[in-house]
Amino acid sequence: MRGRWTAVAAVALSGLLLATGCGGGDDGGGGGGKADTSVEVFSWWTGPGEADGLAAMKADFEKKNPGIKFNNAAIAGGSGTQAKAVLASRLQNRQPPDSFQGHAGAELLDYIKAGQIEPLDSFYDDNGLRQVYPQQLLDQISYQGHIYSVPVNIHRSNVLWYSPSVLKEAGVSGAPKTIAEFITALKAVKDKTGKVPLSLGAQWTSDHLLENVLLGDLGTDGYNALWKPGADWSGPQVTKALQDFAEILKYTTFEAASTDWQGAAKAVVDGKAAFNIMGDWAYGYFVGAAPNGLGKKADTDFKWAASPGTEGTYMWLSDSFTLPKGAPHRTAAVAWLKTAASKEGQDLFNPKKGSIPARKDGDKSLYTGYLSDALEQWQSPTIKLAGSFWHGVTANNKLHTDIDTAVGLFLQDKDVAKLQSALVTAAKNDIQ
Repeated sequence: MRGRWTAVAAVALSGLLLATGCGGGDDGGGGGGKADTSVEVFSWWTGPGEADGLAAMKADFEKKNPGIKFNNAAIAGGSGTQAKAVLASRLQNRQPPDSFQGHAGAELLDYIKAGQIEPLDSFYDDNGLRQVYPQQLLDQISYQGHIYSVPVNIHRSNVLWYSPSVLKEAGVSGAPKTIAEFITALKAVKDKTGKVPLSLGAQWTSDHLLENVLLGDLGTDGYNALWKPGADWSGPQVTKALQDFAEILKYTTFEAASTDWQGAAKAVVDGKAAFNIMGDWAYGYFVGAAPNGLGKKADTDFKWAASPGTEGTYMWLSDSFTLPKGAPHRTAAVAWLKTAASKEGQDLFNPKKGSIPARKDGDKSLYTGYLSDALEQWQSPTIKLAGSFWHGVTANNKLHTDIDTAVGLFLQDKDVAKLQSALVTAAKNDIQ
């Protein structure tokens, strides 16, 4: 992804980069020198686990800022599918929230080019943040040398969640390690149990599945090459991956398409489905306490592995918060960003969300079970990295939409050649 941002650095954005940083204008946001009494924070964290994590950060923020009320402007919809449309309308009408959630990486580029968010260089300098974040993450949230968001976590996209009881019933010995083994296991579950082999939810979960199949078939280098300027999606390896994607979809159910990711994930831990490929936010949902969590037990109700073909690769994404240009309560917005950037805030949020801290100094004792494994792998010097296209790391909003449209049509007609042609066109039209 760093290469893509470097490539687009030739685009002239000098006017945008004259926007003020966090060092000035903190007069209460609305002018007149009045202190801010509220902050509106926009996100899509309404589901189990994520809502609990946001509530924990909210409590920390209000404790440290007793005169400011936290206005939770979250809009439901997994992966921000609904929230992003509402946000775009608000920004276009110059009615920004005080801060909004965005995935670190190419997803933020449109906001930067439109002059809708401020660079945060002075905020990072004033709060000593350049030393506490991994350099690769700082590179990801920078454009033309300026930092534009505050990451609160790291998620892993390529996780296979599975039901040990259903696999035992199907005679499958463990998590499949390749795409070919995965297809064989799906067939065994269908033939021997009558249960759902692979649970899916809303359409975006099919996009999420696609990026995992591409990574599993193409390998890390081949997958990463798809997101470089001038990438060619017409090759035989991509064709094979799309054919595998089509084959895998035969073992899902159309009934699940009306639900979001939670319903699809729940089917696995309830023993109604064998597999679900979903990001590690599912972990917080699985083990969280009622009423928002399911209170399930790892290694009993569910197990996990890297999605087929991706062992040794961490397909990552990061949730981050921005400072919109013209934020109504700018001082309060900066105070919120301090909470989001803090060790305390991240250690309150991430264990509940099912993610690991973006900072390098998180309290490791708080991250147990799956999260302990994730933290160890993220920090391993031998792990390979791949950015999630669906979750905003490698694909900007236009390319993201074009791929989603192609997948939506494919779910109706199942025409692999047509899907590949649409993806080739989307890549060619990806001019930044």
